[in-house]
Amino acid sequence: MRRREFVALLATAVTWPLAAQAQRMRRIGVFMNYAEDTPQSQARLASFLEEMQELGWTAGRNVQIDYRWGVADSDRNRRNAAELVALAPDVILASATAVTAALVQTTRTIPVVFVNVVDPVGAGFVQSMARPSGNATGFIPFEYGMGGKWLERLKQIAPGVRRVAVLQNPIVASRSGQLGAIEALAPSLGVELSAFSVRDTGEIERAITRFAQAPTGGLIVVGAPSLETHHDLIVTLAAQHRLPAVYPYRSYVAGGGLMSYGTDLVAQFRRAAGYVDRILKGEKPADLPVQAPTKYELAINLETAKALGLDVPATLLARADEVIK
Repeated sequence: MRRREFVALLATAVTWPLAAQAQRMRRIGVFMNYAEDTPQSQARLASFLEEMQELGWTAGRNVQIDYRWGVADSDRNRRNAAELVALAPDVILASATAVTAALVQTTRTIPVVFVNVVDPVGAGFVQSMARPSGNATGFIPFEYGMGGKWLERLKQIAPGVRRVAVLQNPIVASRSGQLGAIEALAPSLGVELSAFSVRDTGEIERAITRFAQAPTGGLIVVGAPSLETHHDLIVTLAAQHRLPAVYPYRSYVAGGGLMSYGTDLVAQFRRAAGYVDRILKGEKPADLPVQAPTKYELAINLETAKALGLDVPATLLARADEVIK
């Protein structure tokens, strides 16, 4: 064989595997905490997929995406986690604490990027925010001090409120921190608190109905993704009992709730695509710090305010990022 032909053959042998690797179909698992047909799932997933495409990843061309959907069912979450892990994806996008818990209990090797996990340190998903150290990292929706902000907003829009019910999920690790921030501020605002730990529709209905039997009440729903799955019921009960309410996510306000103050979860799914992209390109979750929101948004539903007989202060309206009329 001539030397020129040998060099050409050797170059082909070296570069072909590299080219094949670059073009290899990658695999992503996506595990959402909502049913597939909900507006929340569709909007958040669309945001993630659009950003992935901007980063050069297109489903069916250079990446395969496998989906699983949760509906606040722990047994189903475990089954879905096991199925996704068995597919051996390069990385899994996980939405909310219960879904992430099912995944990290199933695998400690496949990278997991979570969104909407309130307390990943307390839940044991990461060692610290700055240095996750394990196979999971991602984005939190807010920090503990947000509880005080919710109470402030409630008193601004409904100054006559003297009693406040706080709905929380007893299995969420961050519940004590969120409630503690509300409790610390309550005396200075002349508010008496009642905390209710609720997990299902029956407990939610009983708690709100019992609390609403006395006047001058208001409602705060803390940032537990598991409670968001019941947002229609909570908003309906708040309207039925004429309770001014503050929520952690915009989805409540879009469904008729009075006011929300929190992060834009659609934007967080977009940011999560950046972490998925970096992991697909070789970075490790242990080296990617857990990120807090860069902005909190205020949304107000004026139609609901009118139905409750509330005059929204002009100063509050001026601070709102979205006003639903």
